[in-house]
Amino acid sequence: MSLSSGSSGTPHRPQGVSVIVIAFNDAQLVGEAVRSALSQGPAVAEVVAVDDCSSDGTAAVLDQLATTEPRLRVVRRTKNSGGCGTPRNDGIAAATSAYVMFLDSDDVLPPGAVEALLDAAEEHGTEVTVGRAVRRELPGGRDVRWQPGLYNEAAVHESPEAAPELLHDTLCVNKLYRRDFLTDRQLRFPDGKFTYEDFVFTARVYAAAPRIAVVPELVYIWHVRRAAAQVSISLARKDVGNWQARIAAHTKAVEAFRAADRKGLAAACRTKFVDYDLCLYLRELRVRDAGYQADWWRLTRDYLASFEAAEVAAAAAPARWAARVVLASEAPRDLDRLSQLAADPARLIPPYATAGSGPVWADDLDVPLDGLDALPAESLPVAVDAALLAGRRGILKLRVHELYGRLAASGAPAGADIEFVPRDGGESALTVTAPLRAAEGGWSGQVPVSLAGLAAAGGRGTQIWDLRVRLNTGPGRGPRTTLRAKASGLRRTAVPGSRYGVLLVQPYRTSSGSLAVRLAPGVQGAFGVVGGKLRRLTRTVRSRRR
Repeated sequence: MSLSSGSSGTPHRPQGVSVIVIAFNDAQLVGEAVRSALSQGPAVAEVVAVDDCSSDGTAAVLDQLATTEPRLRVVRRTKNSGGCGTPRNDGIAAATSAYVMFLDSDDVLPPGAVEALLDAAEEHGTEVTVGRAVRRELPGGRDVRWQPGLYNEAAVHESPEAAPELLHDTLCVNKLYRRDFLTDRQLRFPDGKFTYEDFVFTARVYAAAPRIAVVPELVYIWHVRRAAAQVSISLARKDVGNWQARIAAHTKAVEAFRAADRKGLAAACRTKFVDYDLCLYLRELRVRDAGYQADWWRLTRDYLASFEAAEVAAAAAPARWAARVVLASEAPRDLDRLSQLAADPARLIPPYATAGSGPVWADDLDVPLDGLDALPAESLPVAVDAALLAGRRGILKLRVHELYGRLAASGAPAGADIEFVPRDGGESALTVTAPLRAAEGGWSGQVPVSLAGLAAAGGRGTQIWDLRVRLNTGPGRGPRTTLRAKASGLRRTAVPGSRYGVLLVQPYRTSSGSLAVRLAPGVQGAFGVVGGKLRRLTRTVRSRRR
Protein backbone atom coordinates (compact mmCIF):
# COMPACT_ATOMS: atom_id res chain seq x y z
CA MET A 1 0.00 0.00 0.00
CA SER A 2 1.09 3.56 -0.69
CA LEU A 3 -0.07 5.05 2.59
CA SER A 4 0.76 7.48 5.31
CA SER A 5 -1.39 8.05 8.35
CA GLY A 6 -2.20 10.72 10.86
CA SER A 7 -4.49 11.04 13.86
CA SER A 8 -4.97 12.94 17.05
CA GLY A 9 -3.00 10.27 18.89
CA THR A 10 -5.86 9.60 21.32
CA PRO A 11 -6.48 5.88 22.02
CA HIS A 12 -9.71 4.48 20.62
CA ARG A 13 -11.81 1.62 21.87
CA PRO A 14 -11.60 -1.77 20.14
CA GLN A 15 -15.35 -2.35 20.57
CA GLY A 16 -18.06 -0.58 18.64
CA VAL A 17 -17.92 0.42 14.97
CA SER A 18 -15.23 1.78 12.68
CA VAL A 19 -16.88 3.93 10.01
CA ILE A 20 -14.64 3.99 6.94
CA VAL A 21 -15.02 7.18 4.89
CA ILE A 22 -13.31 7.28 1.50
CA ALA A 23 -12.65 10.58 -0.25
CA PHE A 24 -11.03 11.93 -3.39
CA ASN A 25 -11.13 15.64 -4.27
CA ASP A 26 -14.27 16.20 -2.20
CA ALA A 27 -13.22 19.02 0.12
CA GLN A 28 -16.63 20.69 0.06
CA LEU A 29 -18.57 17.61 1.18
CA VAL A 30 -16.26 15.28 3.12
CA GLY A 31 -16.61 17.28 6.32
CA GLU A 32 -20.37 16.77 6.40
CA ALA A 33 -19.94 13.03 5.83
CA VAL A 34 -17.39 12.67 8.64
CA ARG A 35 -19.46 14.73 11.06
CA SER A 36 -22.55 12.62 10.31
CA ALA A 37 -20.55 9.55 11.38
CA LEU A 38 -19.08 11.17 14.50
CA SER A 39 -22.52 12.39 15.58
CA GLN A 40 -23.73 8.79 15.84
CA GLY A 41 -22.52 8.79 19.45
CA PRO A 42 -20.65 6.08 21.37
CA ALA A 43 -21.68 3.34 18.92
CA VAL A 44 -18.94 4.74 16.65
CA ALA A 45 -15.58 4.03 18.24
CA GLU A 46 -13.64 5.60 15.39
CA VAL A 47 -13.95 7.15 11.96
CA VAL A 48 -11.21 6.09 9.55
CA ALA A 49 -11.03 8.64 6.72
CA VAL A 50 -9.01 7.45 3.72
CA ASP A 51 -7.86 10.27 1.43
CA ASP A 52 -7.09 8.76 -1.98
CA CYS A 53 -4.29 11.24 -2.79
CA SER A 54 -6.59 14.23 -3.33
CA SER A 55 -5.25 17.27 -5.15
CA ASP A 56 -7.75 19.76 -3.70
CA GLY A 57 -8.29 20.72 -0.06
CA THR A 58 -9.67 17.37 1.11
CA ALA A 59 -6.56 16.52 3.17
CA ALA A 60 -6.65 19.91 4.89
CA VAL A 61 -10.32 19.53 5.80
CA LEU A 62 -9.67 16.11 7.34
CA ASP A 63 -6.57 17.29 9.20
CA GLN A 64 -8.48 20.22 10.66
CA LEU A 65 -11.30 17.96 11.83
CA ALA A 66 -8.80 15.55 13.39
CA THR A 67 -7.40 18.30 15.62
CA THR A 68 -10.71 18.54 17.48
CA GLU A 69 -12.18 15.05 16.98
CA PRO A 70 -10.23 12.36 18.90
CA ARG A 71 -12.19 9.55 17.19
CA LEU A 72 -11.11 10.63 13.70
CA ARG A 73 -8.09 8.92 12.14
CA VAL A 74 -6.82 10.04 8.75
CA VAL A 75 -5.15 7.61 6.36
CA ARG A 76 -3.49 9.18 3.32
CA ARG A 77 -2.69 7.37 0.13
CA THR A 78 0.42 8.72 -1.59
CA LYS A 79 -0.78 7.45 -4.97
CA ASN A 80 -4.30 7.65 -6.30
CA SER A 81 -5.89 4.22 -6.66
CA GLY A 82 -8.20 5.10 -9.55
CA GLY A 83 -11.28 3.61 -7.89
CA CYS A 84 -13.23 3.10 -4.67
CA GLY A 85 -12.18 -0.45 -3.84
CA THR A 86 -8.56 0.14 -2.82
CA PRO A 87 -9.23 2.95 -0.30
CA ARG A 88 -11.99 0.87 1.26
CA ASN A 89 -9.56 -2.04 1.56
CA ASP A 90 -7.08 0.34 3.20
CA GLY A 91 -9.80 1.33 5.64
CA ILE A 92 -10.51 -2.29 6.56
CA ALA A 93 -6.80 -2.83 7.20
CA ALA A 94 -6.58 0.27 9.39
CA ALA A 95 -9.79 -0.33 11.37
CA THR A 96 -9.53 -1.61 14.95
CA SER A 97 -13.17 -1.96 16.04
CA ALA A 98 -15.27 -5.12 16.15
CA TYR A 99 -17.45 -3.92 13.28
CA VAL A 100 -16.92 -1.82 10.16
CA MET A 101 -19.26 0.25 8.02
CA PHE A 102 -18.56 2.22 4.82
CA LEU A 103 -19.52 5.82 4.01
CA ASP A 104 -18.81 7.75 0.82
CA SER A 105 -17.59 11.32 1.18
CA ASP A 106 -20.62 12.86 -0.56
CA ASP A 107 -23.23 10.95 1.48
CA VAL A 108 -24.32 11.00 5.14
CA LEU A 109 -25.50 8.68 7.89
CA PRO A 110 -28.89 9.62 9.41
CA PRO A 111 -29.13 9.95 13.21
CA GLY A 112 -29.29 6.60 15.00
CA ALA A 113 -28.17 4.56 11.98
CA VAL A 114 -25.10 2.91 13.51
CA GLU A 115 -26.80 2.22 16.83
CA ALA A 116 -29.71 0.48 15.08
CA LEU A 117 -27.34 -1.74 13.10
CA LEU A 118 -25.01 -2.45 16.03
CA ASP A 119 -27.84 -3.34 18.43
CA ALA A 120 -29.23 -5.89 15.95
CA ALA A 121 -25.78 -7.35 15.19
CA GLU A 122 -24.98 -7.86 18.86
CA GLU A 123 -28.44 -9.18 19.73
CA HIS A 124 -28.42 -11.81 16.99
CA GLY A 125 -24.69 -12.45 16.63
CA THR A 126 -24.78 -11.86 12.87
CA GLU A 127 -21.82 -11.26 10.60
CA VAL A 128 -23.76 -8.86 8.36
CA THR A 129 -26.53 -6.47 9.36
CA VAL A 130 -28.41 -4.37 6.83
CA GLY A 131 -30.97 -1.57 6.85
CA ARG A 132 -32.87 0.84 4.61
CA ALA A 133 -31.21 3.35 2.31
CA VAL A 134 -32.69 6.24 0.36
CA ARG A 135 -31.48 8.17 -2.66
CA ARG A 136 -31.92 11.85 -1.78
CA GLU A 137 -32.26 14.07 -4.84
CA LEU A 138 -30.44 17.35 -4.30
CA PRO A 139 -31.01 20.23 -4.09
CA GLY A 140 -34.74 19.46 -3.81
CA GLY A 141 -34.39 16.88 -1.06
CA ARG A 142 -36.80 14.28 -2.46
CA ASP A 143 -36.12 10.81 -1.00
CA VAL A 144 -36.49 7.76 -3.23
CA ARG A 145 -36.29 4.50 -1.37
CA TRP A 146 -33.56 2.14 -2.57
CA GLN A 147 -34.93 -1.35 -3.30
CA PRO A 148 -38.31 -0.54 -1.69
CA GLY A 149 -39.39 -4.18 -1.47
CA LEU A 150 -36.64 -4.97 1.02
CA TYR A 151 -36.16 -4.21 4.71
CA ASN A 152 -39.76 -3.45 5.61
CA GLU A 153 -39.53 -5.39 8.87
CA ALA A 154 -36.90 -6.87 11.17
CA ALA A 155 -35.67 -10.35 10.31
CA VAL A 156 -32.76 -12.76 10.78
CA HIS A 157 -31.62 -15.05 7.96
CA GLU A 158 -29.37 -18.03 8.63
CA SER A 159 -27.79 -17.70 5.18
CA PRO A 160 -28.26 -15.67 1.98
CA GLU A 161 -30.04 -18.66 0.43
CA ALA A 162 -32.86 -18.07 2.93
CA ALA A 163 -33.47 -14.62 1.39
CA PRO A 164 -32.13 -14.53 -2.20
CA GLU A 165 -34.05 -11.30 -2.78
CA LEU A 166 -31.25 -9.58 -0.82
CA LEU A 167 -29.06 -9.97 -3.92
CA HIS A 168 -31.02 -7.07 -5.45
CA ASP A 169 -29.27 -4.78 -2.96
CA THR A 170 -25.70 -4.51 -4.22
CA LEU A 171 -24.75 -1.52 -2.05
CA CYS A 172 -21.94 -1.97 0.46
CA VAL A 173 -22.73 1.18 2.44
CA ASN A 174 -26.04 0.32 4.13
CA LYS A 175 -24.51 -2.70 5.84
CA LEU A 176 -22.56 -3.37 9.03
CA TYR A 177 -19.88 -6.08 8.85
CA ARG A 178 -18.16 -7.96 11.63
CA ARG A 179 -14.51 -7.16 11.04
CA ASP A 180 -13.13 -10.60 11.92
CA PHE A 181 -15.55 -12.12 9.40
CA LEU A 182 -14.03 -9.95 6.65
CA THR A 183 -10.42 -10.51 7.71
CA ASP A 184 -10.62 -14.24 8.43
CA ARG A 185 -12.13 -14.91 5.00
CA GLN A 186 -9.98 -12.28 3.27
CA LEU A 187 -13.04 -10.50 1.89
CA ARG A 188 -11.94 -7.42 0.01
CA PHE A 189 -13.02 -5.13 -2.81
CA PRO A 190 -11.46 -5.35 -6.28
CA ASP A 191 -8.42 -3.09 -6.31
CA GLY A 192 -7.60 -0.28 -8.70
CA LYS A 193 -9.83 1.23 -11.33
CA PHE A 194 -12.81 -1.09 -11.16
CA THR A 195 -16.34 0.21 -11.74
CA TYR A 196 -19.19 -1.24 -9.65
CA GLU A 197 -16.74 -2.71 -7.16
CA ASP A 198 -19.53 -3.02 -4.58
CA PHE A 199 -21.28 -5.61 -6.80
CA VAL A 200 -18.28 -7.91 -6.46
CA PHE A 201 -17.66 -7.23 -2.76
CA THR A 202 -21.29 -7.88 -1.83
CA ALA A 203 -21.25 -11.15 -3.78
CA ARG A 204 -18.02 -12.23 -2.07
CA VAL A 205 -19.53 -11.45 1.33
CA TYR A 206 -22.72 -13.40 0.65
CA ALA A 207 -20.78 -16.27 -0.92
CA ALA A 208 -19.05 -16.67 2.47
CA ALA A 209 -22.42 -17.65 4.00
CA PRO A 210 -22.92 -15.03 6.72
CA ARG A 211 -25.89 -14.91 9.05
CA ILE A 212 -27.77 -11.72 8.20
CA ALA A 213 -29.90 -9.43 10.36
CA VAL A 214 -32.30 -6.96 8.80
CA VAL A 215 -33.47 -3.74 10.48
CA PRO A 216 -36.28 -1.59 9.06
CA GLU A 217 -34.67 1.68 10.18
CA LEU A 218 -33.14 4.16 7.74
CA VAL A 219 -29.36 3.72 7.95
CA TYR A 220 -27.93 5.47 4.88
CA ILE A 221 -28.66 8.58 2.82
CA TRP A 222 -27.25 8.37 -0.70
CA HIS A 223 -26.99 11.87 -2.15
CA VAL A 224 -27.85 12.22 -5.84
CA ARG A 225 -26.55 15.37 -7.50
CA ARG A 226 -27.62 15.18 -11.14
CA ALA A 227 -26.32 18.68 -11.89
CA ALA A 228 -22.83 17.97 -10.54
CA ALA A 229 -19.85 18.47 -12.83
CA GLN A 230 -18.84 14.85 -12.16
CA VAL A 231 -21.91 12.65 -11.69
CA SER A 232 -21.77 9.38 -9.79
CA ILE A 233 -21.16 6.07 -11.53
CA SER A 234 -24.82 5.10 -11.18
CA LEU A 235 -25.84 8.20 -13.19
CA ALA A 236 -23.08 8.04 -15.83
CA ARG A 237 -24.99 5.73 -18.15
CA LYS A 238 -24.69 7.71 -21.39
CA ASP A 239 -21.43 5.95 -22.28
CA VAL A 240 -21.88 2.33 -23.36
CA GLY A 241 -18.64 1.61 -21.48
CA ASN A 242 -20.65 2.00 -18.28
CA TRP A 243 -22.90 -0.89 -19.35
CA GLN A 244 -19.86 -2.94 -20.33
CA ALA A 245 -18.36 -2.32 -16.87
CA ARG A 246 -21.62 -3.31 -15.22
CA ILE A 247 -21.68 -6.60 -17.13
CA ALA A 248 -18.04 -7.23 -16.16
CA ALA A 249 -18.79 -6.61 -12.47
CA HIS A 250 -21.88 -8.78 -12.61
CA THR A 251 -19.86 -11.56 -14.24
CA LYS A 252 -17.35 -11.47 -11.37
CA ALA A 253 -20.19 -11.54 -8.84
CA VAL A 254 -21.57 -14.71 -10.41
CA GLU A 255 -18.05 -16.19 -10.45
CA ALA A 256 -17.73 -15.50 -6.71
CA PHE A 257 -20.85 -17.53 -6.00
CA ARG A 258 -19.75 -20.35 -8.26
CA ALA A 259 -16.26 -20.47 -6.72
CA ALA A 260 -17.90 -20.96 -3.33
CA ASP A 261 -20.15 -23.71 -4.80
CA ARG A 262 -23.28 -21.64 -4.14
CA LYS A 263 -25.01 -22.48 -7.39
CA GLY A 264 -28.43 -21.31 -6.24
CA LEU A 265 -27.09 -17.83 -5.46
CA ALA A 266 -25.25 -17.71 -8.79
CA ALA A 267 -28.52 -18.44 -10.60
CA ALA A 268 -30.41 -15.90 -8.45
CA CYS A 269 -27.75 -13.30 -9.25
CA ARG A 270 -28.32 -13.78 -12.96
CA THR A 271 -32.08 -13.59 -12.55
CA LYS A 272 -31.61 -10.33 -10.67
CA PHE A 273 -29.65 -9.01 -13.67
CA VAL A 274 -32.72 -9.59 -15.87
CA ASP A 275 -35.13 -8.17 -13.32
CA TYR A 276 -33.18 -5.02 -12.49
CA ASP A 277 -30.00 -4.18 -14.42
CA LEU A 278 -31.40 -5.00 -17.86
CA CYS A 279 -34.54 -2.94 -17.29
CA LEU A 280 -32.64 0.00 -15.79
CA TYR A 281 -30.71 0.53 -19.02
CA LEU A 282 -33.35 -0.69 -21.44
CA ARG A 283 -35.84 1.98 -20.39
CA GLU A 284 -33.35 4.64 -21.54
CA LEU A 285 -32.16 2.92 -24.71
CA ARG A 286 -34.58 4.67 -27.07
CA VAL A 287 -33.03 8.09 -26.33
CA ARG A 288 -29.45 6.97 -27.07
CA ASP A 289 -27.78 7.41 -30.45
CA ALA A 290 -27.70 4.62 -33.04
CA GLY A 291 -24.09 3.69 -32.29
CA TYR A 292 -24.79 3.28 -28.59
CA GLN A 293 -27.92 1.25 -29.31
CA ALA A 294 -26.07 -1.15 -31.63
CA ASP A 295 -23.19 -1.65 -29.18
CA TRP A 296 -25.53 -2.06 -26.20
CA TRP A 297 -27.66 -4.58 -28.07
CA ARG A 298 -24.62 -6.66 -29.08
CA LEU A 299 -23.12 -6.67 -25.56
CA THR A 300 -26.45 -7.58 -24.00
CA ARG A 301 -27.26 -10.40 -26.43
CA ASP A 302 -23.81 -11.91 -25.96
CA TYR A 303 -24.15 -11.84 -22.18
CA LEU A 304 -27.74 -13.10 -22.02
CA ALA A 305 -26.79 -15.93 -24.39
CA SER A 306 -24.63 -17.35 -21.57
CA PHE A 307 -27.63 -17.58 -19.20
CA GLU A 308 -29.51 -20.80 -18.58
CA ALA A 309 -33.11 -20.70 -19.79
CA ALA A 310 -34.28 -21.26 -16.21
CA GLU A 311 -32.37 -18.19 -15.02
CA VAL A 312 -34.27 -15.98 -17.47
CA ALA A 313 -37.58 -17.77 -16.82
CA ALA A 314 -37.29 -17.07 -13.08
CA ALA A 315 -37.38 -13.30 -13.70
CA ALA A 316 -40.60 -11.31 -13.37
CA ALA A 317 -42.97 -11.55 -16.32
CA PRO A 318 -42.31 -8.17 -18.00
CA ALA A 319 -38.52 -8.38 -17.52
CA ARG A 320 -38.17 -11.89 -18.93
CA TRP A 321 -40.22 -10.91 -21.98
CA ALA A 322 -37.81 -8.05 -22.64
CA ALA A 323 -34.76 -10.31 -22.25
CA ARG A 324 -36.20 -12.80 -24.74
CA VAL A 325 -36.95 -10.06 -27.27
CA VAL A 326 -33.31 -8.95 -27.12
CA LEU A 327 -32.12 -12.55 -27.50
CA ALA A 328 -34.47 -13.20 -30.43
CA SER A 329 -33.45 -10.19 -32.54
CA GLU A 330 -29.96 -9.64 -33.96
CA ALA A 331 -30.43 -5.87 -34.29
CA PRO A 332 -32.14 -3.27 -32.07
CA ARG A 333 -35.90 -3.15 -32.62
CA ASP A 334 -39.10 -2.01 -30.89
CA LEU A 335 -37.11 0.30 -28.62
CA ASP A 336 -40.07 2.43 -27.61
CA ARG A 337 -42.15 -0.62 -26.70
CA LEU A 338 -39.22 -2.14 -24.82
CA SER A 339 -38.56 1.07 -22.89
CA GLN A 340 -42.20 1.13 -21.83
CA LEU A 341 -42.05 -2.54 -20.80
CA ALA A 342 -38.89 -1.87 -18.77
CA ALA A 343 -40.41 1.17 -17.01
CA ASP A 344 -41.40 1.04 -13.36
CA PRO A 345 -44.24 0.20 -13.37
CA ALA A 346 -44.14 -1.73 -16.63
CA ARG A 347 -46.39 -0.79 -19.55
CA LEU A 348 -47.09 -3.07 -22.50
CA ILE A 349 -48.17 -0.81 -25.35
CA PRO A 350 -49.83 -1.89 -28.64
CA PRO A 351 -49.74 -3.62 -31.02
CA TYR A 352 -50.98 -6.77 -29.28
CA ALA A 353 -50.24 -9.90 -31.30
CA THR A 354 -51.32 -13.49 -30.75
CA ALA A 355 -50.23 -16.89 -31.96
CA GLY A 356 -51.43 -20.43 -31.39
CA SER A 357 -49.70 -20.39 -28.01
CA GLY A 358 -51.43 -17.17 -26.96
CA PRO A 359 -50.09 -13.60 -26.56
CA VAL A 360 -46.75 -12.95 -28.26
CA TRP A 361 -44.50 -9.92 -28.65
CA ALA A 362 -45.18 -9.29 -32.35
CA ASP A 363 -46.50 -10.98 -35.48
CA ASP A 364 -42.94 -11.34 -36.77
CA LEU A 365 -41.32 -12.17 -33.40
CA ASP A 366 -42.91 -15.14 -31.68
CA VAL A 367 -41.72 -14.39 -28.13
CA PRO A 368 -44.46 -15.66 -25.81
CA LEU A 369 -45.80 -13.34 -23.14
CA ASP A 370 -46.00 -16.23 -20.71
CA GLY A 371 -47.49 -15.65 -17.29
CA LEU A 372 -49.66 -12.72 -18.38
CA ASP A 373 -52.81 -14.60 -17.49
CA ALA A 374 -51.49 -15.30 -13.99
CA LEU A 375 -50.64 -11.71 -13.07
CA PRO A 376 -52.98 -10.16 -10.48
CA ALA A 377 -55.03 -7.21 -11.72
CA GLU A 378 -52.97 -4.70 -9.72
CA SER A 379 -49.76 -5.90 -11.43
CA LEU A 380 -50.96 -5.87 -15.03
CA PRO A 381 -48.63 -3.88 -17.35
CA VAL A 382 -51.46 -1.68 -18.59
CA ALA A 383 -50.85 1.24 -20.94
CA VAL A 384 -52.70 4.52 -20.38
CA ASP A 385 -51.98 7.25 -22.94
CA ALA A 386 -52.46 10.84 -21.83
CA ALA A 387 -52.34 14.37 -23.19
CA LEU A 388 -52.54 17.48 -21.02
CA LEU A 389 -54.07 20.40 -22.88
CA ALA A 390 -53.29 23.64 -21.10
CA GLY A 391 -55.48 26.72 -21.09
CA ARG A 392 -57.54 28.71 -18.65
CA ARG A 393 -59.11 25.36 -17.92
CA GLY A 394 -56.69 22.49 -18.29
CA ILE A 395 -57.98 19.23 -19.77
CA LEU A 396 -56.36 15.82 -19.25
CA LYS A 397 -57.34 13.29 -21.93
CA LEU A 398 -56.88 9.56 -21.32
CA ARG A 399 -56.84 6.45 -23.47
CA VAL A 400 -56.74 3.09 -21.64
CA HIS A 401 -55.65 0.13 -23.78
CA GLU A 402 -57.23 -3.26 -23.19
CA LEU A 403 -54.67 -5.98 -22.51
CA TYR A 404 -55.69 -9.26 -24.14
CA GLY A 405 -59.03 -9.07 -22.35
CA ARG A 406 -57.50 -8.99 -18.87
CA LEU A 407 -58.94 -5.61 -17.88
CA ALA A 408 -62.45 -6.53 -18.93
CA ALA A 409 -62.14 -9.85 -17.10
CA SER A 410 -61.11 -8.13 -13.86
CA GLY A 411 -63.94 -5.62 -14.12
CA ALA A 412 -64.06 -3.02 -16.89
CA PRO A 413 -62.59 0.25 -15.54
CA ALA A 414 -65.31 2.79 -14.86
CA GLY A 415 -62.89 5.55 -13.93
CA ALA A 416 -59.28 6.52 -13.36
CA ASP A 417 -57.88 8.36 -10.34
CA ILE A 418 -54.95 10.58 -11.36
CA GLU A 419 -52.55 11.96 -8.75
CA PHE A 420 -50.21 14.92 -9.29
CA VAL A 421 -47.13 14.18 -7.15
CA PRO A 422 -44.35 16.77 -6.62
CA ARG A 423 -41.02 15.63 -8.06
CA ASP A 424 -39.08 16.98 -5.08
CA GLY A 425 -41.00 14.83 -2.60
CA GLY A 426 -44.16 14.93 -0.55
CA GLU A 427 -47.73 13.75 -0.91
CA SER A 428 -49.89 14.30 -3.97
CA ALA A 429 -51.29 17.84 -4.07
CA LEU A 430 -54.14 17.13 -6.46
CA THR A 431 -56.21 14.08 -7.31
CA VAL A 432 -58.80 14.10 -10.08
CA THR A 433 -61.06 11.29 -11.27
CA ALA A 434 -61.76 10.82 -14.96
CA PRO A 435 -64.87 8.83 -15.86
CA LEU A 436 -64.15 6.26 -18.57
CA ARG A 437 -66.34 4.98 -21.38
CA ALA A 438 -65.84 2.08 -23.74
CA ALA A 439 -63.93 2.86 -26.92
CA GLU A 440 -62.38 0.82 -29.67
CA GLY A 441 -59.64 -1.32 -28.15
CA GLY A 442 -60.21 -0.04 -24.61
CA TRP A 443 -61.63 2.97 -22.82
CA SER A 444 -61.29 6.75 -23.02
CA GLY A 445 -62.13 9.77 -20.90
CA GLN A 446 -61.15 13.26 -19.89
CA VAL A 447 -61.18 15.41 -16.79
CA PRO A 448 -60.62 19.15 -16.10
CA VAL A 449 -57.48 20.06 -14.16
CA SER A 450 -57.01 23.28 -12.22
CA LEU A 451 -53.44 24.11 -13.21
CA ALA A 452 -53.53 27.39 -11.30
CA GLY A 453 -54.63 25.52 -8.18
CA LEU A 454 -51.84 23.00 -8.70
CA ALA A 455 -49.29 25.79 -9.04
CA ALA A 456 -50.62 27.42 -5.87
CA ALA A 457 -50.15 24.15 -3.98
CA GLY A 458 -46.54 23.96 -5.16
CA GLY A 459 -45.65 27.52 -4.14
CA ARG A 460 -43.46 29.90 -6.07
CA GLY A 461 -40.65 28.87 -8.37
CA THR A 462 -40.52 26.24 -11.07
CA GLN A 463 -42.34 23.04 -10.13
CA ILE A 464 -42.28 19.55 -11.64
CA TRP A 465 -45.20 17.20 -11.14
CA ASP A 466 -45.29 13.48 -11.92
CA LEU A 467 -48.63 11.87 -12.76
CA ARG A 468 -49.77 8.51 -11.44
CA VAL A 469 -53.01 6.71 -12.22
CA ARG A 470 -55.06 3.91 -10.68
CA LEU A 471 -57.83 2.28 -12.64
CA ASN A 472 -61.09 1.57 -10.84
CA THR A 473 -61.85 -1.99 -11.93
CA GLY A 474 -64.58 -3.29 -9.68
CA PRO A 475 -63.73 -5.20 -6.48
CA GLY A 476 -60.12 -5.43 -5.33
CA ARG A 477 -57.19 -3.24 -6.26
CA GLY A 478 -56.98 -2.03 -9.83
CA PRO A 479 -53.77 -1.55 -11.82
CA ARG A 480 -51.55 1.37 -10.87
CA THR A 481 -49.20 2.90 -13.41
CA THR A 482 -47.83 6.14 -14.79
CA LEU A 483 -49.29 7.90 -17.81
CA ARG A 484 -47.69 7.45 -21.22
CA ALA A 485 -47.10 10.87 -22.77
CA LYS A 486 -48.69 11.46 -26.17
CA ALA A 487 -46.76 13.76 -28.49
CA SER A 488 -49.92 15.72 -29.29
CA GLY A 489 -50.09 16.99 -25.72
CA LEU A 490 -46.50 18.19 -25.34
CA ARG A 491 -47.06 21.87 -26.08
CA ARG A 492 -45.73 24.68 -23.89
CA THR A 493 -48.47 27.19 -23.10
CA ALA A 494 -48.52 30.50 -21.26
CA VAL A 495 -51.81 30.72 -19.35
CA PRO A 496 -52.81 34.34 -18.52
CA GLY A 497 -55.11 35.51 -15.79
CA SER A 498 -53.91 33.27 -13.01
CA ARG A 499 -53.12 34.58 -9.54
CA TYR A 500 -49.52 34.96 -10.77
CA GLY A 501 -50.44 37.02 -13.84
CA VAL A 502 -49.08 34.29 -16.12
CA LEU A 503 -48.47 30.58 -15.66
CA LEU A 504 -46.12 28.73 -18.01
CA VAL A 505 -47.26 25.12 -18.47
CA GLN A 506 -44.88 22.59 -20.08
CA PRO A 507 -46.07 18.97 -20.32
CA TYR A 508 -43.13 16.73 -21.26
CA ARG A 509 -42.07 13.15 -21.70
CA THR A 510 -39.59 11.66 -19.23
CA SER A 511 -36.77 9.33 -20.30
CA SER A 512 -39.05 6.36 -19.59
CA GLY A 513 -41.88 7.85 -21.67
CA SER A 514 -44.06 8.98 -18.77
CA LEU A 515 -46.03 12.22 -18.69
CA ALA A 516 -44.82 14.94 -16.34
CA VAL A 517 -45.61 18.64 -16.22
CA ARG A 518 -43.43 21.63 -15.40
CA LEU A 519 -45.15 24.74 -14.03
CA ALA A 520 -43.47 28.16 -13.82
CA PRO A 521 -45.72 30.65 -11.97
CA GLY A 522 -45.28 34.35 -12.64
CA VAL A 523 -43.45 36.28 -15.35
CA GLN A 524 -40.09 35.75 -13.67
CA GLY A 525 -40.63 31.99 -13.47
CA ALA A 526 -41.70 31.81 -17.11
CA PHE A 527 -38.66 33.76 -18.27
CA GLY A 528 -36.47 31.54 -16.10
CA VAL A 529 -37.66 28.40 -17.89
CA VAL A 530 -37.37 29.91 -21.35
CA GLY A 531 -33.98 31.43 -20.52
CA GLY A 532 -32.74 28.07 -19.26
CA LYS A 533 -33.77 26.39 -22.51
CA LEU A 534 -32.00 29.08 -24.53
CA ARG A 535 -28.82 28.65 -22.50
CA ARG A 536 -28.87 24.87 -23.02
CA LEU A 537 -29.49 25.38 -26.75
CA THR A 538 -26.56 27.80 -26.95
CA ARG A 539 -24.24 25.31 -25.23
CA THR A 540 -25.36 22.56 -27.62
CA VAL A 541 -24.69 24.73 -30.71
CA ARG A 542 -21.26 25.73 -29.42
CA SER A 543 -20.30 22.12 -28.67
CA ARG A 544 -21.29 21.08 -32.21
CA ARG A 545 -19.08 23.82 -33.71
CA ARG A 546 -16.01 22.54 -31.88
